[in-house]
Amino acid sequence: MRRKLTMFLLITSMLLCTLCGCGKDTKDTSGLTKVTLNEVAHSIFYAPMYVAFENGYFTEAGLDITLVTGYGADKVMAAVLSGEAEIGFAGCEATIYTYLEGASDQIVNFAQLTQRAGNFLVSREPIENFTWDMLIGQDVLGGRAGGMPEMVFEYILRKNGIQPSEVNIDQSIDFGSTAAAFSSGQGSFSVEFEPHATGLEQKGDGYIVASLGVDSGYVPYTSFFTKQSYLDENGDTVQAFTDALQKGMDYVNSHTAEEIAAVIAPQFAETDLETVTTIVNRYLEQDTWKSDLIFSEEAFLLLQNILEESGELPERVPYEKLVTTQYATKAAE
Repeated sequence: MRRKLTMFLLITSMLLCTLCGCGKDTKDTSGLTKVTLNEVAHSIFYAPMYVAFENGYFTEAGLDITLVTGYGADKVMAAVLSGEAEIGFAGCEATIYTYLEGASDQIVNFAQLTQRAGNFLVSREPIENFTWDMLIGQDVLGGRAGGMPEMVFEYILRKNGIQPSEVNIDQSIDFGSTAAAFSSGQGSFSVEFEPHATGLEQKGDGYIVASLGVDSGYVPYTSFFTKQSYLDENGDTVQAFTDALQKGMDYVNSHTAEEIAAVIAPQFAETDLETVTTIVNRYLEQDTWKSDLIFSEEAFLLLQNILEESGELPERVPYEKLVTTQYATKAAE
């Protein structure tokens, strides 16, 4: 089913791209270059990017960024392919799927933001000494099949000697809707991003019992990508964008959770500052963010291993076709 949906989105988006065309960036009345960025979700997990917004790093780089939340990697990819967004931000597995579907204008990853999973396992009841074998036979809201949350969850199960088939994993609910489903009584466990995981705890609907980021180890969880034609036409814009992101990365790696939370708080007006600080600190303690934005070949190989183990990778794809490090390398200098 996922393959059919992906093919439908791809064909639709390619037709839209043909109609819209690809060309040079436009500037607004202030002389800033206009760029639309489509993010997979709006989460504190992506703090370095929001620091770049709130500290004015994108503006200093000459960019006027419109941020759109796509609510799913497939929707982000459709926006990039159609030309609705110049840059996409999501799990990098989406670029592999697109390559395998035969996109004529290849999608290229140019910056990796996170190096660990950003979600947590939430239990309906508190568990003091959780072990992963406690999930055998249990109902778990895992997220969309073929997405990074679900695949990393399965990766952890296998690392702990558990076959995913031994767990009743519900893959019918998009990860952005699992918290509401869990609150309504579905599942005994749920895989949740922040601030939903902490929100469930605060409401008394669940309890965080494990970090997928800690138990999976380092994985290339999210990246920024764009079309090859956009890179060819607007390389300077991509470099400016990456430079601003690197400043955001430098900030989170040199400041306290309290300082970071105070900067990004306007991005999460519905969440109180104390909660934002708690979540930022949780991500800092598990070494969530890289020191640079370089997407290494080793990380790309691990990503393909995870996809292969999940049955989502019919064939290996070439690193050099889907990843460029030139912009991240220059930004880190």
